[in-house]
Amino acid sequence: MEFVSPEGLRLDGRRPLEMRQLRAEIGSISKADGSAVFEMGNTKVIAAVYGPREVENKSQQISDKALVRCEYTMANFSTGDRVRKPKGDRRSTEISMVIRQTMESCILLEKFPRSQIDIFVQVLQADGGTRSACINAATLALADAGIPMRDLVTSCSAGYLNSTPLLDLNYVEDSAGGPDVTVGLLPKMDKVTLLQTDVALPEILQMDSKLPIDIFENVMQLAIEGCKAVANYIREASKGVEFDQIFLTYIIPGSQHFKDFRK
Repeated sequence: MEFVSPEGLRLDGRRPLEMRQLRAEIGSISKADGSAVFEMGNTKVIAAVYGPREVENKSQQISDKALVRCEYTMANFSTGDRVRKPKGDRRSTEISMVIRQTMESCILLEKFPRSQIDIFVQVLQADGGTRSACINAATLALADAGIPMRDLVTSCSAGYLNSTPLLDLNYVEDSAGGPDVTVGLLPKMDKVTLLQTDVALPEILQMDSKLPIDIFENVMQLAIEGCKAVANYIREASKGVEFDQIFLTYIIPGSQHFKDFRK
């Protein structure tokens, strides 16, 4: 299947280094301490934050910092699949842990000893990049709750199909079987807090592998630039403007500097 046309366009009309349209709305759940809806193209996620508050299970209380708990779910109507997924399945548990660990890297936990912060994230519509959208939504919800952070933590994916690096994969591209990476970034600190890839590191280092090291580095850097673009969007959208009035599509600045691996 051809994922990039001879004219350099993807199946959804984007260029290889172009992100999907971003949309955000904060304060969407009135009873939560903080909440946000975040969309990346057709992927739509809602996040709610409660706390800091008293730890429910005293045995889990931490004396010098806050306890962070996270629950990730997918709405049954989020995909065309009518099969009902059980709550707490392995994938949901793994993604909950990834989101929790990523949020822990940015929250100033030491400011809230012996307390608890709960983050709930639900995918309302899935079209690829759900992990990144969840992290971006959770970041906005934390900010809406007034919880101090070292920096915004943002996330984006990138992949490699038809010998071409692609930014911000949709579902069709993500399901194509090509190598891809998902990155979480503290943009002001320029610190990577999350790096997930479907290729094991020993395989990356082998030139005859699915993703040679030079291409891996290029794809990873592309995902990092995507994280920075998301951060720019969030900052622009928060400058006294209602989040739901901002619609932006990003093309990575300086994209001509990325190596061209197309044959």
